Amino acid sequence: MSGNKQSIKALDDLLNKLTLASPEEQPQAAHNLATFINGPIEEKDAPTQIVAKLQAQLANKKDTQARQKALEALEAMVNVENVSPAFEPYLVPLLAASIEKIADKQVPVKDAAIKAAHAVVRKINPFAVKAVLPIISTSIENAAKWQEKLTSLTLLNDLVEVAPTQMATNMPDLVPIVSSAMWDTKPEVKKQAKDTMFKICTLVSNADIDKFIPVLIECIANPEEVPETVHTLGATTFVQEVQSPTLAIMAPLLARGLNSRETAIKRKSAVIVDNMTKLVENPRLLSPFMGSLENDLQKAFDGMADPEARAVVQRAQKTLKTFGTIDPAVAAEYAVPKFQETLKGIAQTDRTEVLHFVAAIVNQMAEIDNRLDHQDFTANTVAYLDVIGSGTQIADEFRAVTLKKLGNTEEEREDFEETDGDILCDCDFSLAYGAKILLNRTNLKLIRGSRYGLCGPNGSGKSTLMRAIANGQVDGFPPADVLKTVYVEHDIDESEADIRTLDFIITDPKCTTDVGKTPAEAEAMLRSVGFNDELCNKPVGGLSGGWKMKLALSRAMLQSADILLLDEPTNHLDVRNVKWLEDFLTSQKNVTSIIVSHDSGFLDNVVQYIIHYERFKLKKYQGNLSEFVRQCPSAKTYYDLGAGEEAFQFPEPGFLEGVKTKQRAIVKVSNMSFQYPGTEKPQLTDITFQVSLSSRIAVIGPNGAGKSTLIKVFCGELIPGTGDVWTHPNLRIAYVAQAAFTHLAHHLDKTPSEYIQWRYQTGEDRETMDRANRQLTEADEDAMKNKVWRVEGTVRKILAINSRRKLKNSYEYEISWLLVNNHGMKSESTTPMMTADNTWLPRTELLESGFSKMVAEVDLKEALKSGNFRPLTKKAIEEHCQLLGLENEIVSHSRIRGLSGGQKVKLVLAACTWLNPHIIVLDEPTNYLDRDSLSALSKALVNFLGGVVVISHSQDFTRSIARATENEDGTPAGTAPLEIWAVDNGRLSASGHNWTASASSGEKIAVKGDDEEEVKFDAFGNKIETAKKAKKLTGAELRKKKKERLAKKKRMGDAYVSSDEDL
Repeated sequence: MSGNKQSIKALDDLLNKLTLASPEEQPQAAHNLATFINGPIEEKDAPTQIVAKLQAQLANKKDTQARQKALEALEAMVNVENVSPAFEPYLVPLLAASIEKIADKQVPVKDAAIKAAHAVVRKINPFAVKAVLPIISTSIENAAKWQEKLTSLTLLNDLVEVAPTQMATNMPDLVPIVSSAMWDTKPEVKKQAKDTMFKICTLVSNADIDKFIPVLIECIANPEEVPETVHTLGATTFVQEVQSPTLAIMAPLLARGLNSRETAIKRKSAVIVDNMTKLVENPRLLSPFMGSLENDLQKAFDGMADPEARAVVQRAQKTLKTFGTIDPAVAAEYAVPKFQETLKGIAQTDRTEVLHFVAAIVNQMAEIDNRLDHQDFTANTVAYLDVIGSGTQIADEFRAVTLKKLGNTEEEREDFEETDGDILCDCDFSLAYGAKILLNRTNLKLIRGSRYGLCGPNGSGKSTLMRAIANGQVDGFPPADVLKTVYVEHDIDESEADIRTLDFIITDPKCTTDVGKTPAEAEAMLRSVGFNDELCNKPVGGLSGGWKMKLALSRAMLQSADILLLDEPTNHLDVRNVKWLEDFLTSQKNVTSIIVSHDSGFLDNVVQYIIHYERFKLKKYQGNLSEFVRQCPSAKTYYDLGAGEEAFQFPEPGFLEGVKTKQRAIVKVSNMSFQYPGTEKPQLTDITFQVSLSSRIAVIGPNGAGKSTLIKVFCGELIPGTGDVWTHPNLRIAYVAQAAFTHLAHHLDKTPSEYIQWRYQTGEDRETMDRANRQLTEADEDAMKNKVWRVEGTVRKILAINSRRKLKNSYEYEISWLLVNNHGMKSESTTPMMTADNTWLPRTELLESGFSKMVAEVDLKEALKSGNFRPLTKKAIEEHCQLLGLENEIVSHSRIRGLSGGQKVKLVLAACTWLNPHIIVLDEPTNYLDRDSLSALSKALVNFLGGVVVISHSQDFTRSIARATENEDGTPAGTAPLEIWAVDNGRLSASGHNWTASASSGEKIAVKGDDEEEVKFDAFGNKIETAKKAKKLTGAELRKKKKERLAKKKRMGDAYVSSDEDL
């Protein structure tokens, strides 16, 4: 259809005036043209003729001025307040023509083209980006001149600014195009492409990935960064739903990860694909990536030899197919040509420019929200459709048909029952930790003054959720300036360990000036929780675990939070302090508390609601923990440790020479005292106890009483000042301290399997090499250096202690010697003697001469030899860790940095028990483990065949390790006697013990029969084949054999030939 004749004549006159205008007249002429074309043209005619004239002038290669004037006219037409809906659809073809002229040889034309192109993209309807993006993308990919590519990249920057929401949904198409431009040979294009990529990535609304955007972009330019980035993303917390922008920027990394040469990187990438797919709400968002991801996953699968890794890739393929499958008919509708075809059939017109423009707008609206809000739909389409007919009627019919083709459905949101009080937050969000989905599209509603218990299995994400809330990462959660939250973690950072405790509080602005409190008020709060002058003046690093937790709680209370996030607040607190904490929390009527705790009594006394992790959702129950268990019987382990179905298992202890009964003492301590250097009084005084393989010992006492110090002396981490400490020479002790994560902090980038292999690669436990009972002091060295021996008429000094052998009820040790020349003279010297000169010395003589630590080293090596150890292989480590509740995925393929607190404790337990210990010592084992894991641990301790020593404030746990056991037929199997070691003010009061010095009393230790062959492995993990020992026959058996042999010989005559069985 051509324009109205009068309109066309007027436009021609205005265009001619602009073409012939002088520089002084040009602005007015351009203004007149723009005013007319964007004004009310009669009969709603479209200015097709004027657009054709502009295109003709732009194509005029001979007339430079004509091209320039046309571009200036175009710029003037769009630089008005409101571009006419009748004219706007025609800006699309004019933009394409303008971009082509950026490569013009004439500088004025090029400059005018750049200005016109920027003016068009900044003025066009934001929902019409799908109409202009193909033009810009084609220019970036195919332009012959680098100047055109450069400008097209800057046009994308403009669109990001004027249409951010619309551009975000187009990132899957844009990222590959801009990525290829980052490899352009022209430095200017390369630099602009990188800047544009950063600009586009500002559209990623997932706050969790913001900090990784520079790294992800760097991976596009530098593929060698891919492996480390894959590991980093594997431990990333995603707390928002994954949308198109996040998928778009992750896709290049995952593609390169899946095509990596390293199986571990392929596998990790497949795990990320598997779990990120589950966080995508709408499968249509995955459709742009389905083809490439399916191909890359299949290629990775074909290139792997590891069966386990191939299974992981198969799982990712299955998940991608499940969550990314969309009806092909519906998927095909999300294309501009499809929308244009539908609109053409409704409008009955051939006005292609208008149909294409409106179709692009509707396509964009559908990708943002396929419900196509009626008001928004009308506002963005009717004005353009009025040019070709009854705009409102066409728009309504077009919307109805489109909704039907898109198969739109709406989900109703569930409402929670809690309505009383002020609502602090009511948000919907998703939560994941790297490669593990934690919560998917769940709701969290909090009321002011309520107290919530957050319950769920270990590793379900309780601490991750609270940390995400505190960091402002939960989608929809009010920001910190609106709602103040304070997170109390397990431990206080000891980077300032030497600071005085009082200064630690009063110099922290968060506890004073930021909340309007004076230092005096801060000190008063500290003293209100029990800090006296001595504790206030003590360095932070010198506080016991319980006092550190109380210090953390004091800091949290000083900050006057709206929401208090308490992660295991009762850890290290004795009964009196737990009661104080209960009273404090219940007295806070305007502060909301979210509490993670494994102390069932504490939760019963404090919380009003339980928020429970159930199938990737948060479900709220009214009432305390016992009421929750009544409503949800499957959660009985939260209340009764014995009710859990899960059970850990510790390895069977190795053989101890000379120990034939379980009651035989293998550790004896008499009249022992200990005092830390620089302190006024001893921390331990006159301590006496015994430990046997049957011991089940609970160490109790108030905070700071010396419980942990006692255990450290017992395990050899501290050397007692006075008294006798005897341990069986072959004894192996597994010790899990309060600061269980200390050793792991140096291996965060290793997997648990790699950590255990590192720890035991020499055959002994490398983490115990720094214990005090293994470190030679200067006094030790001087004593050994000055000790001389007279052997076979020569003066000698000990060079080394090599091995040992049995000597009656003790041992003697093989000694390598140094021959002392000119003893006692200034010219005294020593010469190493030959192996043939080695001799043996009794154990008692060596100990009395100050060589106890060298003797202990030999004892340790012999103890390691006496155990039936497994090969230090990946498979054996996985099997061992499974006994402690760690899955193979975590053991071999997850870095320690990404493990939860409970998973780290399980790893520490697994690592400590690798050498089949005889005694397991646990200092506050209830810290960080959930109720299911505590139940499993208590069962493992009950069934463990060695001794158990536990420090714990949890009466539930200490009672559970002495729980009666039953045989398979249900008959009682007895109860392990529970000993109580009450420590107070440095003194030990033991009760319930059955100490004995007799070697024969008590339950006998089962010994392997002669027909049971012990399986051994060499250092490479190969099974050592040993010949089976021949059974020694009694006299009667020998006589019977002889009688049978003679009878057989008589019967067979000369044909008889004797065999080994006959002899």
